[in-house]
Amino acid sequence: MHDPQELLRPGAQAERRLSRRRYALDTETLTKLVRRRAEAIAHREALRQKLNSVTRKLAAQRGGREQDDLAMAKELKSQIHPADEAQRVAENELKTFLLAVPNIPSDESPDGGAEDPPVEIRRWGQQPNFDFEPRDHVDLATSAGILDLSRASKLSGSRFAVLRGAGAVLERALASFLLDLHTKEHQYVEHSVPHLVTPETMQGTGQLPKFAEDLFATQLADRTLYLVPTAEVPLVNLYSDETLARDSLPLSLTAHTACFRSEAGSYGRDTRGVIRLHQFSKVELVRLCLLEDVGAQFNLLLAHAEECLQRLGLHYRVVDLRAADLGFAARRTYDLEVWLPSQQCFREISSVSECGDFQGRRASIRAKRGATKEYVATLNGSGLPIGRTVVALLEQNQRSDGSINVPPALVPYTGFHTIQPDGSTFG
Repeated sequence: MHDPQELLRPGAQAERRLSRRRYALDTETLTKLVRRRAEAIAHREALRQKLNSVTRKLAAQRGGREQDDLAMAKELKSQIHPADEAQRVAENELKTFLLAVPNIPSDESPDGGAEDPPVEIRRWGQQPNFDFEPRDHVDLATSAGILDLSRASKLSGSRFAVLRGAGAVLERALASFLLDLHTKEHQYVEHSVPHLVTPETMQGTGQLPKFAEDLFATQLADRTLYLVPTAEVPLVNLYSDETLARDSLPLSLTAHTACFRSEAGSYGRDTRGVIRLHQFSKVELVRLCLLEDVGAQFNLLLAHAEECLQRLGLHYRVVDLRAADLGFAARRTYDLEVWLPSQQCFREISSVSECGDFQGRRASIRAKRGATKEYVATLNGSGLPIGRTVVALLEQNQRSDGSINVPPALVPYTGFHTIQPDGSTFG
């Protein structure tokens, strides 16, 4: 969320900068809402001051005009409740407006959107070359009996998956490997967090109100809880409405959770296999820091996400996301895109984003600096999504007979280094 005065400050150029992400800031409406709130606050405060003055006068009086002052006090009290309500309405109207305004893109984010050529930063590793026609992950895993989409559909409908045998082991091994990497080497603190969170929690990181149609919601009596679309939501909001000690920052948090997304409007795209499911698991990385340190923390988080792919030997590239393609809460994003031989292209596997103090304001997370307080900056990145990583591992490590090699980094976690064409393991 934004400071409305900062959005309206001429030097901030918020209208121009937000237009880079193709968002039209309605400064006329915002100005009216800010003025309405200021007037409501001023009116309420004036009534309070008058009432306090009359109350003090009554306390000092002995005979004379007490009845007149009592009548005035009664009249003022009758006006204060409507004034309180008017202020509440004005503040809620302004807040509702501000909650729908996305983050301002960093000036370093390139212009353009998803339809423009990607701004490639670098590539890592060698593109796999095969002397046979590479199969996609669905054919490989289904023929080996380690992926069962039809039975998953029987359980839950489309866009769900069941992994069995070596497939399930590979999924579990990946999560354990990634958590060990991030906690033992990158010094993140692992968390086990709820998968159901309140609307306020979703609002804190920007999922609500913007992405309500992409979320799964549950209703029990008058209580609404949302299934998390990413562990970023509970991890950031662990510190909502708190003031952190400056020397406790940066905070490095990680969690492995199931993630739930309706993917509204994406039907027909990537619906084959496990690339785009309603339920998937992911190891998420979150960092909280001072705003002045966000650049260095962004580079560090990117390095941590890249190391996951490097340890697994997966060919990938880094792309600087264009301003009009940024997520709602992001100020700048680098996408990591892994090579999929069956599609002969790179596909997103991780987004590493810095949000400035946008989420810090929404969730009211501050850091104390001497006698002053400031909103913290937040960063998040996938490190990594399990399903898409399984896809890349299967496709980049397949052999002509349908067997699949397991990267050496995962062998201590799987207990095998090869998945045979029939789903059995060797090693």
